[in-house]
Amino acid sequence: MPAHPTVSRTGLTAVGVALCMSILVGCGKEKPQEPELPRVQVQEVKTVEYAAAVALTGDVQARVQTQLSFRVSGKIIQRMVDVGDRVSARQVLAKLDPKDLQTSVASAVAVEAAEQARVKQTSAAFVRQEKLLPKGYTSRSEYDSAQAALRSSQSALKAAQAQLANAREQLSYTALVADAPGIITARQAEVGQVVQATAPIFGLARDGERDAVFNVYESLFVEPPTDQSVNVTLLDDPAIKTTGKVREVTPAVSAQTGTLQVKIALNSLPSGMELGSVVSAAMTVPAKTSVELPWAALTKGLGDQLGQPAVWVVDDQNKANLRGVTISRYLTSKVVISDGLKSGDKVVVAGGQLLHPDMQVELAEVLQQPAGAQP
Repeated sequence: MPAHPTVSRTGLTAVGVALCMSILVGCGKEKPQEPELPRVQVQEVKTVEYAAAVALTGDVQARVQTQLSFRVSGKIIQRMVDVGDRVSARQVLAKLDPKDLQTSVASAVAVEAAEQARVKQTSAAFVRQEKLLPKGYTSRSEYDSAQAALRSSQSALKAAQAQLANAREQLSYTALVADAPGIITARQAEVGQVVQATAPIFGLARDGERDAVFNVYESLFVEPPTDQSVNVTLLDDPAIKTTGKVREVTPAVSAQTGTLQVKIALNSLPSGMELGSVVSAAMTVPAKTSVELPWAALTKGLGDQLGQPAVWVVDDQNKANLRGVTISRYLTSKVVISDGLKSGDKVVVAGGQLLHPDMQVELAEVLQQPAGAQP
């Protein structure tokens, strides 16, 4: 039999150590795997002149509207007109019960008659004293007393005459009279009702100029209104239309509706567009430099701006950071940002959920904003 070569145990150990060393050296030469960067989709923004078109609905109202009321208190015994009636100037609209004031007039007449009699008496006495004084048949003091009594009675007569005139004037106030021609738009009292002086009884829309009145949210009138012409259309019949200009914007916001009242002075009132007609108007808010972004770009700020609207902006080194923005208008699928961004900024519109400040990102796609897009 052939002899087998013998290998010593020491030799086997040396071979094993060498094999392990070679494996370890080979493992040390592998490069560590680089961490994957989050991929985001960004949109390069461009500023545009954004002018929101607003459709308003309101009604036609008189330029001058007056609340008519009695100038004295009393019980209404007669009402001659109702809502919708046309009235002329000096037309009697309602009457109060005049009995109490007629009594006052009668009393004032009696007082005036008494004072007239007193004036005649003191006047005759003074004339006698005036004739007797030069002859020495009366004293100077009696003459002065007669003169003073005459002047006192004359003053009392003037006061009585003034009281009589005032009583008659108060009696005339029992008739409520229209001070100008127009249309009755409201009625707050009825026959048999006891009313106080100055309590509104009728609303009168005076003839003359007409306004289209709209209730508009304050955000639409941040800038003062321009002098542009506004087209006003009858809601029931768009063929009936006219033009006008913004005449007045109320300075205070209504506590009930949170809106401002805008009055448009109508240049003319076409046939079919009457007082109280429901009308519509299309207005364009003055343009502002803005940026439009999809809803997905919005997130919340951190730190001092916690809870405020913000967006992720990627810089030239592909690092993402939060930037606070001001939103001027919310639309159906996007928002209009008025402050916080400038042309050329790259805003993350997808993939920003797991980002944190100064995080390196990988750009998946750069979208271009449609130029001059208007909602």
